[in-house]
Amino acid sequence: MDTIGAGTKKATFAAGCFWGVEAAFREVEGVVSTAVGYTGGETENLSYEEVCTGETDHAEAVEVVYDPKVVSYDQLLDLFWSIHDPTTKDRQGPDVGSQYRSAVFYHDPVQEAAARAKMEKLQSSGLYRREIVTEIVPAAKFYRAEEYHQRYFEKHGRRGCRVW
Repeated sequence: MDTIGAGTKKATFAAGCFWGVEAAFREVEGVVSTAVGYTGGETENLSYEEVCTGETDHAEAVEVVYDPKVVSYDQLLDLFWSIHDPTTKDRQGPDVGSQYRSAVFYHDPVQEAAARAKMEKLQSSGLYRREIVTEIVPAAKFYRAEEYHQRYFEKHGRRGCRVW
């Protein structure tokens, strides 16, 4: 997934265990492809085991290629916010560590503005009792996870980590 097709766009989200996050985005009409991987840290060419130490500063993330004529970035943000708890720092359910943080990795200023506006709207809505701690940061190099992690739930059934 190093290149995207004409007319498609890329979005990158971290919301805990990437298996459940990927499964949720794969169900969206207009999502062309997904890949799970690691982003947001400094270490290069890393492995799942290295990310799991919490010492690489990478987050487990999902890179989404989508057709904006079918699904908007705003709709993808709505899904992102709905599938995890954005008020827990470095944790989603039983998964604890900075690799499980909540983050939007924006690819352009339009995505940044949309993510910040959506977060402010959610924070002021009263839906959450605690402050939203989601990071909204520029997209960094994305390292595709090992093949056995790709479409994990499709290969192994829905077990293991859960989406909030």
